[in-house]
Amino acid sequence: MIIAKDITKSFDIQEVLKGISFTFEKGKTNLIIGKSGAGKTVLLKILVGLLQPSTGTVYYDDIDICSINKQQLRELRMQIGMLFQGNALFDSMTIEENIRFPMDMFTKESIQEKRNRVNYCLERVSLEGINNKYPSEISGGMQKRVGIARSIVLSPKYLFCDEPNSGLDPKTAITIDELISSITKDNEITTIINTHDMNSVMEIGENICFLDQGEIAWQGHKDEVLENENPKLQEFIFASPFLQKLRSRALNAG
Repeated sequence: MIIAKDITKSFDIQEVLKGISFTFEKGKTNLIIGKSGAGKTVLLKILVGLLQPSTGTVYYDDIDICSINKQQLRELRMQIGMLFQGNALFDSMTIEENIRFPMDMFTKESIQEKRNRVNYCLERVSLEGINNKYPSEISGGMQKRVGIARSIVLSPKYLFCDEPNSGLDPKTAITIDELISSITKDNEITTIINTHDMNSVMEIGENICFLDQGEIAWQGHKDEVLENENPKLQEFIFASPFLQKLRSRALNAG
């Protein structure tokens, strides 16, 4: 698990995060949600170790990542998988080379061992046989699945996903959500997802942290979202007229 404890972050005089404490649970899809400017991206960067908090700390199980040295942080990052919003695939590399990239950086395994692992990861995301293609030769949804394959190639204990459904059609987005959820459970990964997508919240939100103006305004499970009485969360969820009608029908039916 990952524990954020009393995290604050300021840039000059602007306080972006205000005392964030939250436990991101192992084997569950942990979602960070909120409006633009709520502090989601800053919190995610602090959790990954790309930013230092102004105060507070982050624990990966029993490791305080805010007090370890660069070598210890490098070793920890071998246990972290990242799925980027824009996929971040290298256009000049084949799919196999893209997925293999973290192994080339962090391991000394033979080329055959790496290829075997790449093939396993491609199979895991249902993309067998595209090793020699280039990113430009496959669809956006397939690129996202390649990104997932690369993020799990080192068998991470922790997986971070930044807006994984950005730019995807609804059907493909559901496929990506289901894939991330399945991988999380099968491998007992601590998965943290930064998202605006309410479909993701309602489908796979097992442990949700709702940020509003740098503070945790609500936390809970997907089954509690529609019935919550938190006005800030209701405003965020039901900004869509369609969802407002859906909620009204549900309440009338009850």
